[in-house]
Amino acid sequence: MFIVGEPVEQPRHGIPLSEAVKVWARVAALSFGGPAGQIAVMHRIVVEEKKWIGEHRFLHALNYCMLLPGPEAQQLATYIGWLMHRTKGGLIAGGLFILPGLVAIMALSWLYAAFGNVGPVAALFFGLKAAVLAIVLEAVKRIGSRALRNGAMRAIAAAAFVAIFLFHAPFPLIVFGAGLVGWLGGRAGLEAFAIGGGHGSGPGPIVEDSETVLGEEIPAHARPDLRWSLKVSAIFLLLWLAPVALLFGLAGPDNVFTDIAIFFSKLAVVTFGGAYAVLAYVAQEAVEGYGWLRPGEMLDGLGMAETTPGPLIMVTQFVGFMGASRAATGLHPLVAGTLGGLVTTWVTFVPCFLWIFLGAPFIEKLRGNAALSAALSAITAAVVGVILNLAIWFALHTLFAEVRPWSFGAVRTELPVPASLNGAALALTVAAIIAMFRFKVAAFKVLAACAAAGIGWWAVTGAR
Repeated sequence: MFIVGEPVEQPRHGIPLSEAVKVWARVAALSFGGPAGQIAVMHRIVVEEKKWIGEHRFLHALNYCMLLPGPEAQQLATYIGWLMHRTKGGLIAGGLFILPGLVAIMALSWLYAAFGNVGPVAALFFGLKAAVLAIVLEAVKRIGSRALRNGAMRAIAAAAFVAIFLFHAPFPLIVFGAGLVGWLGGRAGLEAFAIGGGHGSGPGPIVEDSETVLGEEIPAHARPDLRWSLKVSAIFLLLWLAPVALLFGLAGPDNVFTDIAIFFSKLAVVTFGGAYAVLAYVAQEAVEGYGWLRPGEMLDGLGMAETTPGPLIMVTQFVGFMGASRAATGLHPLVAGTLGGLVTTWVTFVPCFLWIFLGAPFIEKLRGNAALSAALSAITAAVVGVILNLAIWFALHTLFAEVRPWSFGAVRTELPVPASLNGAALALTVAAIIAMFRFKVAAFKVLAACAAAGIGWWAVTGAR
């Protein structure tokens, strides 16, 4: 893709773009296990093995991506690709990171829509739900241990949980509220807010920037250029929003494709905190608001995303697929679903390239900004509370066949019907939790084992 205003100087590191394509294809193929695992794979290949960039530059890029809405691992790949080979490198790295998950989730969505109620398929997803619940609980523990280091952060997490669980506060409001509190605390110099956050790059030798292909200097094409940044921003804004406007104009405001384009465009702006936090917002709106899919189906979609390479946020493609396939569009359900999934993926990931190409040249100005770091810390703390809400929501709809709404004044929540407890689901969930928490079994292995157990249970009893 040609970008108007692209800096003309070629990178001087001598690595051909064709070689970069092979490396990024390898990173994409190995990107299982959520953002922490994906970032570890990227670090191992790009920093330790290829020595394209050093440890400090890698972590600086990651910190910037953590400030952005959207999947930080995909944005980190885009950033490093841009740093090495300019805009073409960023498009290749970020695009290849998405491609395997896009193809895999689309194929699984077709399978789910066509055969989801068939015994073996339903049994497979029954097993996956138990594993997904354990994985979400593990995410609460992992992120919480990093983010909740003092009373202020724990209070923010608790407030976020109460706001979304009992009062159904919108996820964007929680994110911006926590960010504002953190920013004010950082500006005031309060010690409780003087902490950072982010995924670690994992164990391994420290590679200094001076020992790498790129070296310590900033490449000429990576230096701030306001004119270039504005041109790139205009192009990607057009690529992002023109299809949304076209759908609105041709199909009208009440069409499912318009709803999908607008909803996931808004999501792309407020998806701070990673895929697990985003899923709470998606569940809140796509399930309860739009009625695109049922609560248990959200778990099935997350199971798909957990077992395929690429960003976990690719689960949104499944949501868009199911919503469009069930709407009265006049198209075959699978055709409508495919279009809905592609629209979702487009408006979800095009903004990710925009954030990188617009802001990356100016990230040096973000170094040492205490207020900005404090805002990120507070948002991460709030995300812990949001993910805890997601875990409870998943548990209710995984373990109980019947859940009833309950309200008292402004408080609204759901309570399970004890008699509807699914004993097999409970046993499998407990086994998955023990495997992950006690024996540290990898998430992918737990998913595979639970899927096999679900099919085995169906084969023996006929139940699912």
